[in-house]
Amino acid sequence: MAQVSINRDLGEWGLSTDSGERARLLQSPSVDIAPKSEGEAPPGGVGGGTTSTLGAIFIVVNACLGAGLLNFPAAFSTAGGVAAGITLQMAMLVFIISGLVILAYCSQASNERTYQEVVWAVCGKLTGVLCEVAIATYTFGTCIAFLIIIGDQQDKIIAVMAKEPEGPGGSPWYTDRKFTISLTAFLFILPLSIPREIGFQKYASFLSVVGTWYVTAIIIIKYIWPDKEMTPADILNSRPASWIAVFNAMPTICFGFQCHVSSVPVFNSMRRPKVKTWGGVVTAAMVIALAVYMGTGICGFLTFGDAVDPDVLLSYPSEDMAVAVARAFIILSVLTSYPILHFCGRAVIEGLWLRYQGMPVEEDVGRERRRRVLQTLVWFLLTLLLALFIPDIGKVISVIGGLAACFIFVFPGLCLIQAKLSEMEEVKPASWWAMVSYGVLLVTLGAFIFGQTTANAIFVDLLA
Repeated sequence: MAQVSINRDLGEWGLSTDSGERARLLQSPSVDIAPKSEGEAPPGGVGGGTTSTLGAIFIVVNACLGAGLLNFPAAFSTAGGVAAGITLQMAMLVFIISGLVILAYCSQASNERTYQEVVWAVCGKLTGVLCEVAIATYTFGTCIAFLIIIGDQQDKIIAVMAKEPEGPGGSPWYTDRKFTISLTAFLFILPLSIPREIGFQKYASFLSVVGTWYVTAIIIIKYIWPDKEMTPADILNSRPASWIAVFNAMPTICFGFQCHVSSVPVFNSMRRPKVKTWGGVVTAAMVIALAVYMGTGICGFLTFGDAVDPDVLLSYPSEDMAVAVARAFIILSVLTSYPILHFCGRAVIEGLWLRYQGMPVEEDVGRERRRRVLQTLVWFLLTLLLALFIPDIGKVISVIGGLAACFIFVFPGLCLIQAKLSEMEEVKPASWWAMVSYGVLLVTLGAFIFGQTTANAIFVDLLA
């Protein structure tokens, strides 16, 4: 692939030229990439790393799967049933995979190694700042969702251990939801979030993946062989009530499949980072993720029907030990995922601050620790307070799912448009128009999903 020059003069935007330093600061903690040096990139793209093709597939699947699968049965209910849910996921998967391929193409063209650096280099200063703000907001909202998930699962586990009925009435103070969430957060999440480097978290990712597969297996098994006390569900809405109902399920799907922010470092960590090879990697990874999400969504929806809870595990009895183990796995998963997401959000905020101050990273090491601790405490306390007073995980996922649509559709679409505009004189008109039109389609789709979720949050939730 020919090397394309896209907004390559970083000094034009007042940026530090040490993009390798920023890349190492903002890359995914589970990916090892050699530092980039000027002039050392081989023809056709950036230098390779150490990750094999199978390893890249595993990392992308790991980045994609997570606690978001708990909301997929409710998404099937919102979409109007199994047929509508499957059709919606299959249709969106085409755009999701194409967005991942576009990001890899633009990473090679711009010689950048992280999502936000690619957007900065390809689309310019304004879009780059918006991208970084969106990443910080998305990670902040996801941290809130994780704390709510911890509270949801702990409520069920504590109800069994205390052998008391669920609900606020008659429960001791130490079983109160706000107390248990706060205690867990201060004992485990805060200490894991303060360190500057969180490379040790990669050892917990294996348990997180195992837990995700276990949850899916339990939901499928409970549908095939239901417990005696569970009665078959009534499937009331076998077809979508309206097109709006189908679109309301899109944020959940976007939240579940969003791995695009971490995909660029994974692509550049491969031994032979080629766009064609990457296309096969992300296709295989998304098919695996699709199987997990569809298994969870279909079986969870058919088990509970329209009465399914936004967090499907809450629909199962508290006394079910197999489901209790699934809840423990989910708690472990989010306990280790919160610090990673906080690290990414904190790094983006730090980069924006240093860029605003016009200060290189290496010249501000002395005050970095004090600023890092302050940023961590403010981030942690705000997410904890919001999680304590926003108990509905469905509303949070809807909002951050709208932001996920920006990472999946809007920014890759803008990158494709800008990249093809720079190649206008080098490619055939038909091919150029097709690619630009597809980029416009991606931007339009992502903007629609984001606008819809934002409007719902403002005019439905806040005015209700």
